Amino acid sequence: MSQKRIESFTQRVHALEEQERKAASKSGLVSWLRVAVFVAGALLAWYFFSADLNTAGAIAILVFYGLFIVVMRWHSRLDYIYQHYKLLRQLNQEEADRLQGQLNKFDGGTQFINDQHPYTSDLDIFGHNSLFQLINRSVSGIGKARLAAWMQRAAPVEEVARRQAAIGALAQPAQLDWLQDFVAKSRHYKHTEAAANHFIHWLRQSNFYKQHPTLKLLLFVLPLLTLGAIVAWFMGFSGYIAAGLLAAQYLVSYRHTAVRDEYYENSIGIFEAIKSYKDQLRHIEQQNFTDPYLQELREQLFQQQEAASGSISKLATIIDYFSWRLSTLMSFFLNTILMWDFFWMYRLESWKDNKLAQVEQSFEVLATFEALASIASFQYANPGFAVPELSSVPFKFKAEQLAHPLIFSVSRVANDFEMQGAGKTMVVTGSNMSGKTTFLRTVGINIVLALMGAPACADKLKVAPVQVYTAMRTADNLAENTSSFYAELKRLRILLNLTEQEQEPVLYLLDEILKGTNSRDRHAGAMALIRQLHQRNTSGLISTHDLELGAMEQELKGSVENYSFNSTIEGDKILFDYTLQRGICRSFNASKLMQLMGIAIEEEAV
Repeated sequence: MSQKRIESFTQRVHALEEQERKAASKSGLVSWLRVAVFVAGALLAWYFFSADLNTAGAIAILVFYGLFIVVMRWHSRLDYIYQHYKLLRQLNQEEADRLQGQLNKFDGGTQFINDQHPYTSDLDIFGHNSLFQLINRSVSGIGKARLAAWMQRAAPVEEVARRQAAIGALAQPAQLDWLQDFVAKSRHYKHTEAAANHFIHWLRQSNFYKQHPTLKLLLFVLPLLTLGAIVAWFMGFSGYIAAGLLAAQYLVSYRHTAVRDEYYENSIGIFEAIKSYKDQLRHIEQQNFTDPYLQELREQLFQQQEAASGSISKLATIIDYFSWRLSTLMSFFLNTILMWDFFWMYRLESWKDNKLAQVEQSFEVLATFEALASIASFQYANPGFAVPELSSVPFKFKAEQLAHPLIFSVSRVANDFEMQGAGKTMVVTGSNMSGKTTFLRTVGINIVLALMGAPACADKLKVAPVQVYTAMRTADNLAENTSSFYAELKRLRILLNLTEQEQEPVLYLLDEILKGTNSRDRHAGAMALIRQLHQRNTSGLISTHDLELGAMEQELKGSVENYSFNSTIEGDKILFDYTLQRGICRSFNASKLMQLMGIAIEEEAV
């Protein structure tokens, strides 16, 4: 199935390459036309002025200037189309790359890494070769943050169902062009992390004109008086009044230089993102959705007299005019005569009073849409993945052909697995590299996918809502003077605290627990932990080399079950089938592995 999708995305890449080439050619021609209009206008104006036809020369300048503006805007639109085809081509190539496991080029969401989180570090949710790299298509900070939040916390059952339906609607083949256009529109602009949140927080605290009400009056009076005085000066009246008013404006501007710079710096930081949000919101506003959740999100953009994209467009215009201050000459005249910075600061605060609440809500809608679009793109690219069914049976987990979504082998091995009920422990034994730890991660990452509303890497999956908790990659910490064994104990202490509360079911995934101590203490401690967890609202899987843990199946009948992964040795080769089997592992390969690494192990021991 994935090979067909790879071929489909590759075909789209080739088709978009042709459209990109045609768009580039057309854009190039219009670019030369723009040059031709400029040159023709300049030559014609020079001819008329040389012939003392000054009126005709002035008319030629005006006509060709207007024509130049028209052609320039035409070229800008064509260049946008060319860039859009280019971005769509790159997007489809990325889809093919993801299906082939080439994840290194994608953002791993490293800003969301938290070693104290219940499961994200152990399950490769963020970072190198991570689930975030596999699913995320957004470039905006708000979209990434929303998707990351969904990965970090299971959604309520009703919310999962709403997301699944919305994602299913967006992932339909008929919606692919709309979906990819939505994703590509954000890529025309540069985004900085947390730009929107930072800007909104700053703007809420900014009340310059409430603190300086007299400046609001001066803003409308002083420029008019200054212009009038300058006109009077040109008409022969004294220039002292104009000079005094200009000096007054300069002193006011100089007095508030720091505030003017603050307003500009905080505004320009979101300018590119704002243009992206405007385009994406307009794309949503222009689409009619049949899914109720998508309809509800779209309707939130029209709850004011003006659509959200229009309100954001006004903010972009304010920031754009504010940026004229970057021209030293322009800034000098505008700020000395028209109090330019103060005017756009006033417009920004007025926009805040009238539009900020609506735009904040639209950011929430956009963040949700971006997260849904990422998952929908993931679902479209993997049509063989199952849409999980949520179960009301405690700790229900029933999977057919369950596999790990971050394993991209053509011959990826899948397993059937089922468990249910509280107080259950599945002990998974196996030889080195046989797949037992990977299987625990497979169970965990597919639960994360299911409870965020995404498809799971299985033919079928039924799962009950749980809090996943893992202890797999505990390591020492020299800065905290913590050994790996003590770090693992701290991790297990958190698990015990979680399960003491009994507020929500906890599914634990523990890999080689207590491996940092001697075998006797490890065995005794592991058995004690299983007995303790057996009494609580929790169930889980434990992978181990300790075969003695398998004896607990007899001690706690119906509560402990043994599973295993096995290997076979043929000559100097160790063969793995990565197939989950019932019972304790009976084939181990550590001695053979040591021998292959050059350690002189006698043949009888191998």
